[in-house]
Amino acid sequence: MSMTLENLTDHRKVVTLVETRGSERKYRGVQDFQRTQENLELIQRALSRQNDEDWSLLVERFQGLVLAWVRTHTQRELASRYHTPEYYASLAFERFWQATRRNQALTFTSLEAALSYLKSSLNGAILDTLRFYTRPEVPLPELDYLYPNELTTEDIPFYHDLWEVIKNLIPTPRKRRIAYLLFYCGLKP
Repeated sequence: MSMTLENLTDHRKVVTLVETRGSERKYRGVQDFQRTQENLELIQRALSRQNDEDWSLLVERFQGLVLAWVRTHTQRELASRYHTPEYYASLAFERFWQATRRNQALTFTSLEAALSYLKSSLNGAILDTLRFYTRPEVPLPELDYLYPNELTTEDIPFYHDLWEVIKNLIPTPRKRRIAYLLFYCGLKP
């Protein structure tokens, strides 16, 4: 198999194309790294300065990604019955901001960590919304008259019965104890 001038020229074109694509990949890798660093710096700046301009840039930069997460969430069909994807995205950013504001020591050392936290905020927003809309309603008993401020001896059996109904509506012992102290015993917070 002998190399002709045409074959040699074609071979050089292929080698040049491969080398060009390889250098493009390296350049894109450097660009991706620089973009990653810029995004991480944007997040850190928005969280440390806590001003509207930096926060708006952060939301603008990552809103498309968060919307994509909403659209691929496992509960997206059920969640879309109650609110739009944009609502969940804004709720995720709100939760992200609140969590980082409450915990001033929270810093992100990588973009992946920050985005993971943002995605967890979105997941929590969706699941909390679904819990809110799917919890059963428990009707309270109808009262025939307004509850008087002062109890009389005639009202004590009624008051005890009302407390029994309320007690059964409260799910945990700790919350029952708080309700007992506040409402049954009349203590102040």
